[in-house]
Amino acid sequence: MSEPRQAIGLYGGTFNPVHHAHLRLAEEACDALNLQEVRWIPAGQPPHREAPQVSAEQRLTMVRLATAGNPRFSVDAAEVEAQTYSYTILTLERLRQHYGPAQPLVLLLGADAAAGLASWHRWQEIFLHAHVAIAERPGVTLAAAQLPSALTAEFTQRAAHGDALHHSPGGCVVHFPLTALAISATRIRQLLATGQSARYLLPDSVVDYIRAHSLYHTA
Repeated sequence: MSEPRQAIGLYGGTFNPVHHAHLRLAEEACDALNLQEVRWIPAGQPPHREAPQVSAEQRLTMVRLATAGNPRFSVDAAEVEAQTYSYTILTLERLRQHYGPAQPLVLLLGADAAAGLASWHRWQEIFLHAHVAIAERPGVTLAAAQLPSALTAEFTQRAAHGDALHHSPGGCVVHFPLTALAISATRIRQLLATGQSARYLLPDSVVDYIRAHSLYHTA
């Protein structure tokens, strides 16, 4: 093992829109894993989902508003600016080149996203560039998911404790507990589409931006 270096968390997603459960995951990851920072990476064109009804630039702006004022958060606009499909492996290759070969990088995933990792583009190469940290909340854990055998074997082989993240640039899988917040972007969009309030589910700055730009068919 190399000399320990404080790891950097990488948190990608559509953030459509960003909400308090996203923010708590990033905040709790910082504390649980002793991260130097969390770099938020809004997807430009997510390959696994239908195109969001708001623009990538608007989702990026909402993430910037939501994370403003937290010195442990930064925002990476490269996937939005690229205007191509946002594949995690390509982002990791870019960031590995940016940070150099020794900096520990940690890809932050919710347990539901981690359960689908085997469907991602070149997923096994992710471990060449970063660790994977899986956030588990009550009722949403990997143990409760039916994982493909290849993914189960990969996670088992790479299982480690949190301290291991700071001793190598990548290759480990760790788990950390997450406060249960029953907030989803899908539910928020449903509320906004019918003219109902989403306040207190996402930051006031994001609520105000959504209203000002009439996003998600708000009244």
